[in-house]
Amino acid sequence: MSSGCNTGFRRILKSFVYSWRGLRAAFTHEEAFRQELVLAALLVPLALWLGHDGVQRALLAASVILVLIVELLNSAIEAAIDRFGGERHPLSARAKDMASAAVFLSFINAAVIWAVVLL
Repeated sequence: MSSGCNTGFRRILKSFVYSWRGLRAAFTHEEAFRQELVLAALLVPLALWLGHDGVQRALLAASVILVLIVELLNSAIEAAIDRFGGERHPLSARAKDMASAAVFLSFINAAVIWAVVLL
């Protein structure tokens, strides 16, 4: 193996660095991500307290974390499209709208899970 290869522990370490940079970028540049992060900071501990067993706790917490994951993907899609400039194109609009719809559905998913588990 050459020393330039990104394998094993080095690859894992670099992936953590890239992930941390992505989280910082989302926090810095995306107000929606910051708002959802505050919501998650409130709801995840609440999920751990309200769930009656491990499965309920996992469902409640994971549904909230899924919103953050989908928001990160939405932000990534928007950033990639915005990179090409301000020109309006129907496919760009469609991609952004679909990514936004994914965030919306992740919120509905979380709401349904919370309602089913807690009610």
